[in-house]
Amino acid sequence: MKNKVLSLFILAALSSTAWAATPPNTLVVVQSLEDIVSLDPAEANELSSIQTVPSLYQRLVQADRDNPAKVIPVLAESWQDDAAAKTLTVKLRPQATFSSGNPLTADDVIFSYTRAVKMNKSPAFILNVLGWQPENIEQQLKKVDDHTVQLSWTADVSPAVALNILSTPIASIVDSKVVQANVKGDDLGNTWLKLHSAGSGPFKMRVYQPHQAIVLDANLTSPGDKPLLQNIIIKNVSDPSARRLLIQQGDADIARELGPDQTSALKKQPGVQVLEIPSAEQNYLVFNTANQANPLLNNPAFWEAARYLVDYQGITQDLLKGQYFIHQSFLPVGLPGALEDKPFSFDPAKAKAILEKAGITNATLTLDVENKPPFITIAQSLQASFAQGGVKLELLPAAGSQVYARVRAKQHQAAIRLWIPDYFDAHSNASTFAYNDGKSSTVAGLNGWQIPELNKQTLEAVAEADPAKRAARYTALQQALQQSSPYVFIDQAKTQVVLRDNVKGYQQGLNADMVYYDRVSK
Repeated sequence: MKNKVLSLFILAALSSTAWAATPPNTLVVVQSLEDIVSLDPAEANELSSIQTVPSLYQRLVQADRDNPAKVIPVLAESWQDDAAAKTLTVKLRPQATFSSGNPLTADDVIFSYTRAVKMNKSPAFILNVLGWQPENIEQQLKKVDDHTVQLSWTADVSPAVALNILSTPIASIVDSKVVQANVKGDDLGNTWLKLHSAGSGPFKMRVYQPHQAIVLDANLTSPGDKPLLQNIIIKNVSDPSARRLLIQQGDADIARELGPDQTSALKKQPGVQVLEIPSAEQNYLVFNTANQANPLLNNPAFWEAARYLVDYQGITQDLLKGQYFIHQSFLPVGLPGALEDKPFSFDPAKAKAILEKAGITNATLTLDVENKPPFITIAQSLQASFAQGGVKLELLPAAGSQVYARVRAKQHQAAIRLWIPDYFDAHSNASTFAYNDGKSSTVAGLNGWQIPELNKQTLEAVAEADPAKRAARYTALQQALQQSSPYVFIDQAKTQVVLRDNVKGYQQGLNADMVYYDRVSK
């Protein structure tokens, strides 16, 4: 009978049908899933997918959930590093298996890293930091025996930085046998893995129906702690008001991405609790400097003026009501070395003077934006505030997956984007905002910003062994991008997650992938 009830509940979740109160051993999460492009860990790079991948896959190492500055072994049992030789020799956890029952071997590690680099999807730039490229990756990975693998890198980075990079979702280890059995042509299993899972995480995929729901089952063979619940249903509910109603009525256990009005109202409701969690998520405005249809976008004077056309206070306090705070640097508060000064404020008169001095008149551009809060809220504010400086913004709202696709295809003029560090190190953000090698899909690369001197400074910073000198280098990089870059950094999030008060053990950390369901009980 229990299985029948659960099956009916899942069918309701996969449709627009309303459902009854949540089953006792199933966690129901309501949020928007419109941004997901793929759940293949070698491709997933959107907020909702990055939140989901850690439930399905594990990495050799991972940031400690209680102390993210510390890297701990997961599928690795131990490792030895050689800084001079730029190698890590990793012993794999004995008896570790995937959800299929296949044992974890060195071949799976080599396959996982090789496919991620060769596929070269959006998050591949993270592994490129090690110097790993499609043409050299096979030479960097060596099988010592079935349970030992030696990893080498060519870039000038320390073993500590290498471990941080290997703690990211794209470094997840996939079951090579299962993936290879589902290869189509030369896709390395990507088509199949968009909708299925082949991991060793605490949960495994039952079904993923895009724009509807993700249904996960407990993986009781997962190495490490076993999940306390049998199932998780992550339901796509696009309307924040509908999400508020579901959590308020007890038809959902967790609700994400509620607007400030919904969250404020729920703080006074019995039966629910509102968690406020520090987040490294930042919202920024970016101009595509390579868009030849609009030369304005590559003009540093326009970038400077734009910094004074953002109503930072109005956005964070009046519109987003304290869910975000003003932050104007590419390193988020919470990462060591983040600049917290606020050199820019809304000043349309100053912006007009800058534009006039540069001879810029009749400035017009389009702005790609996800059609959901907080992005559409920020975009509408920008449209009004830019108009006060004589700049016309035409909004192009669309689903998250469409905006991601346009930005990755470099078809946008400007966009409102979010960024969250991929690992707990300043280089995670420096390597995307201040580095463009012409090959990697960094933010700088996707927006055509040619920066050979900043490239050099970014590589010098990650190679610096002295902690104080390294921190000083990142301070200089932050200041350089604050003053002149095609980015306007607007705010940083304070994540608010609403739980029913019978939900225990939920954890979430500073980064997007630090969402933990395995210890949750009801």
